[in-house]
Amino acid sequence: MLVPRIGYLLKGSIMDDQVTVITNPIVEVRITSTSNSSEVLRRFNRGITIAELKGKLEMIVGLPASCMELEVLSVSGDFLQKMDNNDALLGSYPVDNNCTIHVIDQSGGQMGEFGDVSKVEKFELSSDDYEKKTDSARAFMKKRGLGRYNEEEMAKKKAEQAAREEENKAAADAITVGDRCQVQVPGQPTKVGSVMYVGTTDFKPGLWVGIKYDEPLGKNDGSVNGKRYFECGNQYGAFVKPSHVIVGDFPEEDYGLDEM
Repeated sequence: MLVPRIGYLLKGSIMDDQVTVITNPIVEVRITSTSNSSEVLRRFNRGITIAELKGKLEMIVGLPASCMELEVLSVSGDFLQKMDNNDALLGSYPVDNNCTIHVIDQSGGQMGEFGDVSKVEKFELSSDDYEKKTDSARAFMKKRGLGRYNEEEMAKKKAEQAAREEENKAAADAITVGDRCQVQVPGQPTKVGSVMYVGTTDFKPGLWVGIKYDEPLGKNDGSVNGKRYFECGNQYGAFVKPSHVIVGDFPEEDYGLDEM
C-alpha cells in the first residue's frame, strides 16, 4: 500500500512504497472571519502547524487563537474540511492558491459588534480631574517644560507673532485700494497687479490684501468661501499678507492682444 507523504521538492520519485507529493512550499490564500466582513490575501508556508497558523491569524482577524475554529473553502467558496488538528501541518489540508481559510469566532462575539462606536461605553474625564493627574501627558509636558508649557519659548513665539502683526499693520497702512503693486511671496515668482481690497477677512485672522493680477496667476475671482471681497475674473484674484506687497509705478503689461 502506498502511503502519501507531503514533500516540498521540485522533483520526486516513487520508492520504498511511498509517494512524494510535489508541491510549492508557499501558498497564497484568502482570509475571512465571522468577526468582520473584510477579506485579506496572505501567503503562508505549508510547513507550519495549524497552531502556528492561528498565531499568525490573530493579528489579521483580531481574535485570540484559543477562540478560533478554522475551515478550508475551495476557490469557488465550497466547504472542504475543518482544520481542527493544531499539531497538523497546513500542507496536510487541501489548501491551494486562492482558496479561503475561514475563521469562526468561538468567543460568542458578533460581526460588527463594535463597528458602531456609539454602542461602546466611553470613559470621560473632566478637564479639572485631568489637570490633577500626575501621570498624564499634560503633567509630563509641564514637568519637562515642553510645548506650550515652555514659558521662555512661548514668550519668544508671542513676541515674534506680535512683531509680524505690527509689520503687517504698518504695511497695510501704506497700501490703498487702486494702487499698482508687485507681490513678492518667498518661493514664488514676482507677480504684478492692482490692489482691490485691504482689511480683515472671514477665512483667516489678521490683515490681508486682495490683489487682481494682470495675468490669471491667482487662486480665485475675488471671493472666498462664498463671500465676495472684490470683483475680478476667475484665477485673477488672490489674497496675500501686506508685508508681501510693494506698491509703486508698475504699469500693466501690453501683451499685444490688439495687434492684427
